[in-house]
Amino acid sequence: MTESIASPALWAVTVAVLLGLLALDFVLTRRPHDVPMREAVGWSVFYLALPAAFGAYVWLAHGGTAGVEFFTGYVVEKSLSVDNLFVFMLLLGAFAVPAALAQRVLLYGIVGALVLRGIFIALGAALLSAGTWAFLLFGAVLIVTAAKVLRDALRGGEHQVDPGSMRGTRLLRRLMPVTDEYHGARLTVRRAGRRALTPMALVVAAVFLTDVVFAVDSVPAVYGVTSDPYLVFATNAFALLGLRALYFVLRNALAKLRHLNHGLAVILAFIGAKLVLHWAHTVWPSVPDVPTPLSLLVIVATLVAVTASSLLANRRDAAAAAAGQ
Repeated sequence: MTESIASPALWAVTVAVLLGLLALDFVLTRRPHDVPMREAVGWSVFYLALPAAFGAYVWLAHGGTAGVEFFTGYVVEKSLSVDNLFVFMLLLGAFAVPAALAQRVLLYGIVGALVLRGIFIALGAALLSAGTWAFLLFGAVLIVTAAKVLRDALRGGEHQVDPGSMRGTRLLRRLMPVTDEYHGARLTVRRAGRRALTPMALVVAAVFLTDVVFAVDSVPAVYGVTSDPYLVFATNAFALLGLRALYFVLRNALAKLRHLNHGLAVILAFIGAKLVLHWAHTVWPSVPDVPTPLSLLVIVATLVAVTASSLLANRRDAAAAAAGQ
């Protein structure tokens, strides 16, 4: 069994708070509207303050090691969740989602991601309980993923979304008719006495399918920081909860982070190597084990570096464009 700081009561309280926050989000998005910047910034600040307060509680109640693990895992998850936002942004554009419905689509995506992360976290805990070889498996998954992300980044490849090529959306179109227009936030409508899907149902299905891909990378990445299933779940939950508001804050800035994938590749490769070293350390104690504080330093430094390099590259291109006029 993997060790955890959480008692059954703490799990119950955490899940109850999570469900309460999701219910609040559904109430807030019940009336479709385009989210103004002031509202998005307010909720983003709230969802940043929430994990900060929780991390302080973990630090004070369970020690500095657990606190550092939580904050490191949260930073990893938050950086990976920004990549989620790129894909969500492309899906919203590909399905021509009205601006007023964007936040409801994002909320469905967040709920789907939380469910999938919960399943993957439970499976990961079971694998870790079965033996330390799971660390080697997780490390290999992350290193392979990092190589793919870096290859695409070096080729200049960007996220591409083709809704028509998604098996899930094709299957839905075969099973039920699909209306040409949106009907608010409704997923189905009745037409000519027959139930039909709306484009809203297709985009939600597409978002859910992309959640599966991100969960495969995300959960092993956090297990590379901590083997505590509760902390893994908490970092995932806190990182995902703020995505809806963060999308509206960053939707104009996301395209400017041109080097983000380079940084994510470095982070995934580093955590993958850390997992492999941890497995080797359990077999051969002389092999060094990477401490969590060092992991946090490397991850934060990488994110700062790619943000700075992206801004410098954008400024250089803008200056070159101005000179060419």
